[in-house]
Amino acid sequence: MSFFRLMRLNAWRRPMRTVLMMLCVAVAFLIHGLGAGFLSGSQGANGADEGRLVVVSRSGRAQPLPLSHFARIAADPDVASAAYSARIRGFVETERNVVVASAVDPASMAATMGDELGLTSDLLAGLAGARDRVLVGRALAETMGWSVGRRVALTPFQTMRADGARTWSFEIAGIFDGARADVDTHFMLARYDYVNAARAKDRDTVDGIVVVLRPGVLPSVLAARIDAMFASSAAPTRTQSEKAFLEALIRQIADFGLIVTLVTSAAFVTILMIVVNTMVFAIRERTFEIGVLKVLGFSPRRVMALVLGETLFVFLAGGLVGLGLAKAGSLLLGAELGLALPPLVLAKGVLILLALGLVAGVVPAAQAMRIPIANALKSR
Repeated sequence: MSFFRLMRLNAWRRPMRTVLMMLCVAVAFLIHGLGAGFLSGSQGANGADEGRLVVVSRSGRAQPLPLSHFARIAADPDVASAAYSARIRGFVETERNVVVASAVDPASMAATMGDELGLTSDLLAGLAGARDRVLVGRALAETMGWSVGRRVALTPFQTMRADGARTWSFEIAGIFDGARADVDTHFMLARYDYVNAARAKDRDTVDGIVVVLRPGVLPSVLAARIDAMFASSAAPTRTQSEKAFLEALIRQIADFGLIVTLVTSAAFVTILMIVVNTMVFAIRERTFEIGVLKVLGFSPRRVMALVLGETLFVFLAGGLVGLGLAKAGSLLLGAELGLALPPLVLAKGVLILLALGLVAGVVPAAQAMRIPIANALKSR
């Protein structure tokens, strides 16, 4: 009988016990996969560009910047392109359906983030057709069930209209797809000229400016120069990389990375305790057989490899099922939930899987290796 056949027969000696262990491992890695997918998806900051800068008010995001700042920043010789935006945060139909509309200049937004957001010439032409048109991100459109041509009424939390109307009415001119799975498309793009002219206050101001650097320019150097440019003005700025900006924004809500790490760590520790305890019990059941194997010429290292292989088999079978379910969830619901599981994240999950399988197998394998032959044969 071959070594691998013996290992497989040992693993399936008690099928119910093996299946339950695999199920526990699968659930743990499903939790890990969903958590890692959430951090890697649009709700995290992994899709942000370290080389792109975000300029906001030093007093906080609630304080707008004068639109005149944009012209001075865009004129810097180290700036390849720049775009500004003013946010309208509100809800559609019910307060549970929170929606964000970014009012932008379509041309500058296309030059700065057009490739990343998938802003084609047809979409931009549709947005230019009327001032109250918007482009909706794919994730938002699928979540809300919107289609091109539909009118949506956005009730703002703060940005009121000058004419006294309670809602902003927009016509959907198109739906844009992100270039990658981790690009956030859970928002819509409106025209700044329309929003700026119709809002009741804060006219000719913006909430933030996105800056793309020319090749070879250090982000930290340009960020310091931009902040120095407005240091003595009435609206000083704070410039940081897009990734740092998004991470700080997410930390204002909660440290999702820490929460995911704690949850998955708790799941992994629980799984390790369950599998180690079960395997130690299984080795005790086979004490006599292990003694027979050693009499037949199995070295202690070979016995150890037999137990380690059995544990790895349980972890690989269960863990790959869990990661596969997480991947399927990201494909089916990724746009709605902000999940993304690129190959690098999956590869990291497989490495964790192998490491846990080895760790879980060390104790029972060492126990099997150290059993004296005489004691093993007397156990029956």
